[in-house]
Amino acid sequence: ISVAAQQPYRAPRTPDGRPDLQGIWQAMNTAVWNIQDHTAELGVPAGQGIVDGNEIPYLPGAVAKRQENFKNRRTADPEAKCQMVGVPRITYMPYPFQIAQSPGQVTMLYEYVHTFRTILMDKPHVPGPITWWMGDSRGKWEGETLVVDVVHFTDQTWFDRSGNYHSDALHVVERYTLTGPDHMRYEATIEDPNVFSRPWKISMPLYRRQERSTRLLEYECYAMLEAERDARR
Repeated sequence: ISVAAQQPYRAPRTPDGRPDLQGIWQAMNTAVWNIQDHTAELGVPAGQGIVDGNEIPYLPGAVAKRQENFKNRRTADPEAKCQMVGVPRITYMPYPFQIAQSPGQVTMLYEYVHTFRTILMDKPHVPGPITWWMGDSRGKWEGETLVVDVVHFTDQTWFDRSGNYHSDALHVVERYTLTGPDHMRYEATIEDPNVFSRPWKISMPLYRRQERSTRLLEYECYAMLEAERDARR
């Protein structure tokens, strides 16, 4: 193996000298249905999980809630109600997202229901307790990697459509690292002492969209509107 092949990829730089992650990206996996390995069923493609070791370390008292969520997943999933889906799930939804950078912040714009995140760089979290659908994101650079620390979550979001869940004590640390011109490594460490016995990780590649004149389109969600309309009939 050549010395060049062993060197980690060095990303292009923004004017302020930081790795340039800007562009439109998308995950290409089946984690939105289930972040663990899963077989195919009607409307669900088979897929390999994104959880390191394929094990989610639920506390014994948290397993029953996971099972209840799975049983009621068709209607109880926040996505089925057109709500924001939280972090890290927003990253592997089946829609693209765009990264924009400036010296003081990184902005992530998601095609799914106009969701966006403002990641302030080298700033402390605002004091809690606060509950936000997308949490409170604070970033820093570690070499080639954007590290995002996210806290202040609501307990209403899930990790996938199969009912994997968390409490409002969720703490997520994300890592975004370019591994080539059109590929990015995404990792997230998940910690929630109310639901899990230890921290655990997910990871996946993200792919830069290559279509000519690619851009985010508009995805609206009408489940709530349709339910309200049906209720008035």
